[in-house]
Amino acid sequence: MANDASTVFDLVILGGGSGGYAAALRASQLGLDVALIEKGKVGGTCLHNGCIPTKALLHAGEIADQAREAEQFGVKATFEGIDMAAVHKYKDDVISGLYKGLQGLIASRKVTYIEGEGKLSSPTSVDVNGQRVQGRHVLLATGSVPKSLPGLEIDGNRIISSDHALVMDRVPKSAIILGGGVIGVEFASAWKSFGSEVTVVEGLKHLVPVEDENSSKLLERAFRKRGIKFNLGTFFEKAEYTQDGVRVTLADGKTFDAEVLLVAIGRGPVSQGLGYEEQGVAMDRGYVLVDEYMQTNVPTISAVGDLVPTLQLAHVGFAEGILVAERLAGLKTVPIDYDGVPKVTYCHPEVASVGITEAKAKEIYGADKVVALKYSLAGNGKSKILKTAGEIKLVQVKDGAVVGVHMVGDRMGEQVGEAQLIYNWEALPAEVAQLIHAHPTQNEAMGEAHLALAGKPLHSHD
Repeated sequence: MANDASTVFDLVILGGGSGGYAAALRASQLGLDVALIEKGKVGGTCLHNGCIPTKALLHAGEIADQAREAEQFGVKATFEGIDMAAVHKYKDDVISGLYKGLQGLIASRKVTYIEGEGKLSSPTSVDVNGQRVQGRHVLLATGSVPKSLPGLEIDGNRIISSDHALVMDRVPKSAIILGGGVIGVEFASAWKSFGSEVTVVEGLKHLVPVEDENSSKLLERAFRKRGIKFNLGTFFEKAEYTQDGVRVTLADGKTFDAEVLLVAIGRGPVSQGLGYEEQGVAMDRGYVLVDEYMQTNVPTISAVGDLVPTLQLAHVGFAEGILVAERLAGLKTVPIDYDGVPKVTYCHPEVASVGITEAKAKEIYGADKVVALKYSLAGNGKSKILKTAGEIKLVQVKDGAVVGVHMVGDRMGEQVGEAQLIYNWEALPAEVAQLIHAHPTQNEAMGEAHLALAGKPLHSHD
C-alpha cells in the first residue's frame, strides 16, 4: 500500500514503541486506516531494552536471594551461582513471546506495518525506504535513548549504558552506577542479588529523588541493609580507565573504583535528523512540545511517549497514544492527569506511588491543610510471612481527599492499582475504610492505613 502514491492513510505513525503501537491499535479499532513505521522491532524500548528485560533480571535476582535465604523459612537449599547465559535465555524467551503476540495484534488489526527508518518530509508525510507515505495526520513517537554527560563517552566496554547492561555475558565483580533514579536503583538491586559489589552515585540528596522523601529514606535504609553502597549530594566530575577497570571522580575529589561504570542518568529524546524542525515542529532541548491533547503547533502533527516532556513510562505512552487515536476518530477525550499515573521502581524493596508528595501537597494547599499518615508493614500479617519491611504513607488534604499514596516494600507495585483509584476518584479516607480488604494480604495494609487516617485504626496504635 505504501508503494501506491494515491494511498492516503488517516494516520501515519513514526515509531512503533509503546506510544506508537498503542495509537495504531486503537486507531485501527476505531476504523481509521493506519500506517506504522518502525526501524527496529515493534514494541520499542519497553519490550526490548527496558521494562520487560530489566524486570526479568530483577526476578532472577529475587530467586537468587530466595535461594540464599531459604533456611530462614525452614527450607534447605544451596545457592551455587548465576548462569548468565541461562538468565538471558529466560529473559529473551519472555521478550520473544510478548513480541510474537504484539506482531499478531498488529496484523489482526490490519495496520500497515512498514519496517524502515522514516523521516518527516512534510506536515502530512513520512519518507521511508525511498517511498513517501502520506497521511491526513502524522504521529511522532520515536522514543528515547540512554543519555550521557559532556565528556563521558559510553564505549560499551567498561563505561556502559543500560542497553549494554542488559546483554552482559557476565556478572561484574564490582560496579559503579551513575544515577540513583529508577534505572540506576533497579540495576543496583539486580546486580547485588547476582553477587556484585555495587556503589550508586547520585548528585541529588536522595535516591529515587522524584519520590516522596520518606520513600527515598526507606529505600536508602533497605539498601544499606543489603550492602548496596551509595554516595549522595555530590555531582560527577570525570571517569577514566584504570589498569583493570574504571575510576570515577566526584566534584569534591572523592574517587570510586570498579570493574564497570553504568551510566544511568536518564533517557533523552530521539529527534535529531528526523525532519521535525525543518517542518516547523516546536521543540525544546530535543523534546517535541505538545498541548494537553498531545497536539504539536503543527495542526496535522501530534507526538507521544518519551519524545515529549512527560513522564517516561510505557503506560504513559499507551495512554497518550490512545488519546491521540480517539481524538482523531472524533471521540471526546480528556487530558491525562500525570499526577494520577502510578509509578513503580522494581528494586528490592519496591517503591510505588501515585498522586503528589507531602512536600508538593504543602506547597499547593499550605502546610496546615495537609495530613500525612504512615502505616508500617510490620503490622501486616502477609508482609510478616514474606519477611518484608516498609510502609504505606498517605497524604490527605485536611478533611478532604487522599492526594498521595507512597509505598515501600516487596510487592508494593501490585498494590498501586487500588492506590490509583483512590487518588483518581478523589476518595475520602472514610470511604476507603469502609471497604473490606481480604485477610491476610498485603493489600489489607491499604485498608488499614485508611482506617487509621479515618480515625478508627484496627491493627495499629492511635
